[in-house]
Amino acid sequence: MAGLAEFAGLAAEQKSQDVTDWAARVGWVVGLLLVIALVYWLMREGWKWRGTLQGDLPELPQAPAEPGEPKLSMSGRYHGSTTAGQWLDRIVAHGLGTRSRAELTLTDRGVSVVRPGARDFFIPATELRGARLDKGIAGKVLAEGGLLVVTWSHGDRLIDSGFRSDRAAEHPAWVEALAVKNTEHNQEGAR
Repeated sequence: MAGLAEFAGLAAEQKSQDVTDWAARVGWVVGLLLVIALVYWLMREGWKWRGTLQGDLPELPQAPAEPGEPKLSMSGRYHGSTTAGQWLDRIVAHGLGTRSRAELTLTDRGVSVVRPGARDFFIPATELRGARLDKGIAGKVLAEGGLLVVTWSHGDRLIDSGFRSDRAAEHPAWVEALAVKNTEHNQEGAR
């Protein structure tokens, strides 16, 4: 009998597990999803507002029908454009803020940038101001020299556009070729 009394005492002491409050849990999940949606909406509105502020940027030039003989070509990624010298001041107007794959071709007439899934553009040779190797542009940071930054003039702005080749060994040839283009342009302007 003593064993039965002990068992009854143990059974009385045991407490059942707390039941999950599903209403509170669902409320927290819905609240979290609403906060995430609000943050996403605010980011999207900020992107659109930046585009509106940059509305004075003229339309991007399109590649000429006869671009000329290719001197260099490169495939890789386009990482964005910024105001020259200000690597965090992203330009989003006319699709320049859209990261994408890119095919670059340098000819005597300029640099053609073909971007599948994004807007293509052309940098006329007269607007090229040079190129350099850098490590970052507008939210993208790479190893030192891992980014080809092309500086060009568009309207009344100087723009830095960042590209990364699938073969980084191609970058120095582009820097050299664009430096020659800039020198040729400066010599013609001095005449």
